[in-house]
Amino acid sequence: MPKYVIERDIPSIGSFTPAQLGEASRKSCNVLHQLAPRVQWVQSYVTGERLYCVYIATNEEAVREHARLGGFPANRISEVKAIIDPTTGGD
Repeated sequence: MPKYVIERDIPSIGSFTPAQLGEASRKSCNVLHQLAPRVQWVQSYVTGERLYCVYIATNEEAVREHARLGGFPANRISEVKAIIDPTTGGD
């Protein structure tokens, strides 16, 4: 299945407490259970004003459905075309 990076604009998310982040995670997981196996959450990165999420999904529409059902913004959804890391250069 394709992998996607989702940008979510969430003001002040970098200031959320662990309890608030935990609640957001639980809400997301509840929706994911409804949509399984079409959408899988891999990992998310919290910055000051945005949440960057990595998902594996059957298609972009499945990612949008997760956002809609969970009440999460999905300001930009980008399909990952390749993955590189320090070993890609072969040195």
